[in-house]
Amino acid sequence: MKASTLSLSEQIADGIVALIREDGLRPGDLFRSSRELAKHFEVTTPTIREALRRLEATDVVEFRHGSGTYVGRGLTRRLLANPHADRAGLAAVLELVDARILIEPELAAAAARSRTEADLDALRTAASNALVPQRGDERPALHFHVALAAATGIPLVRETVEALLQVREREQIEIRHRYDDRERDHTEHVRIMEAVQDRDPDAAARLTREHLTAIRTSLAAEESGR
Repeated sequence: MKASTLSLSEQIADGIVALIREDGLRPGDLFRSSRELAKHFEVTTPTIREALRRLEATDVVEFRHGSGTYVGRGLTRRLLANPHADRAGLAAVLELVDARILIEPELAAAAARSRTEADLDALRTAASNALVPQRGDERPALHFHVALAAATGIPLVRETVEALLQVREREQIEIRHRYDDRERDHTEHVRIMEAVQDRDPDAAARLTREHLTAIRTSLAAEESGR
């Protein structure tokens, strides 16, 4: 048998993912302790920690201080972010918004044609995120625009939008900090959701484009006013 070219920590990381799936765990569920994993794989705790850090980098697991290790949202994601990518300033933030303006209106139109009642429930829940302030770099449990992409009924579309927002997570957080009109954000999300609910693809696309364009205009105006 050909020897594995993977390092020990990489092999353990693959084994941990297999355990998560065998245990039927989902994102947000508490996972086994490092000590339990070390015993299971018959390795040292530092080796387990190295493997877990690999998985943390792609959001497969997340560490919560004083609470334990939890399954992350990267478990089912097929498009992964590079946690070491360079980050820029406002230019990168505007680039993210420009990309979203090109992509998301058509996704909203597709969502209006394909949505289910479960999709609408998710959109209603996600729309309320705009009214709940996030602390520091905290992310909402369900991003409205990810829920909108999910309503297309194409899992890879949802994963693509989710990956885009994770790849540019710092820029997305910067958008939240700079564009802080929560009432307007909530109102515009609700209007998009209502267009999807009414199965009106033209309105869903137009409202999504207007929403993202307004954010871009606000960000660009802030920069030019400095």
